[in-house]
Amino acid sequence: MTYKLLFLDIDGTILKPDHTYSASTKEAIAEVKKQGVEVFLATGRPLHEVRELAEELDVQSFVGYNGAFGIYQDEIIINEPLKESTIKEFLRLAKEHNHELVCYTSKKNYFTSLTHPKVQQFIDIFNLKWNEALTEDVVSGILGATVMNLKPEDVALYEEEADIHLSQVNVEEVKHGYDIIRKSVNKGVAVQRIMDRLNIKKEQTIAFGDGMNDKEMLQAVGEGFAMGNCAPELLPYSKHQTTTVTESGIANGLKQLGLLK
Repeated sequence: MTYKLLFLDIDGTILKPDHTYSASTKEAIAEVKKQGVEVFLATGRPLHEVRELAEELDVQSFVGYNGAFGIYQDEIIINEPLKESTIKEFLRLAKEHNHELVCYTSKKNYFTSLTHPKVQQFIDIFNLKWNEALTEDVVSGILGATVMNLKPEDVALYEEEADIHLSQVNVEEVKHGYDIIRKSVNKGVAVQRIMDRLNIKKEQTIAFGDGMNDKEMLQAVGEGFAMGNCAPELLPYSKHQTTTVTESGIANGLKQLGLLK
């Protein structure tokens, strides 16, 4: 099989808990690129927070904000902000129930509080740098969001809208955080749009992920890999399982497909 596209989640897939990546991961990306595979970083993160990593890995294509924004090399091919009414309702719920919210635009991360301990923990865990307090004037340009300080029983509060569901962050220290995922806008939908745009068949595509925000992406590709450290709930949605992020999971998965020796 000649593979054409490789989609890689970042946290827990490329990046280890200490925010570093294995030399084997960088080498694997370089090797598949030599074979003509276009590599995408496919993340829930805002893209302004991953530029440095992309430069280090020599990656020029992206799916960010859990599928709301997509770039193929220098061309923007997906741009799907959340509805302003949805964000306003989430802000109301967060205030009423003592939750916190971070909203991501194309340039910054806007938090309902910059001093709340759960927010500070979230910023530290994900090493976020472009942070400001949320104000009304940015509500119309939100590409993605995460709700923090939630208990599992609070999730249903945010799922009243048919197109919305919440996905728990797959990092132990911040499992109080839930990404806002849209059924019509997610990593899987973005992958399908990219395949259509580039006229590439499903069986020529590969993806690696570890969290439930990756499930649609793993289903959309021909070869979907769940990391060894993945959320157990992700396994039914993956075709393969590889080793953990600290055990060269990406490289070992690509070896299964014959792309690496």
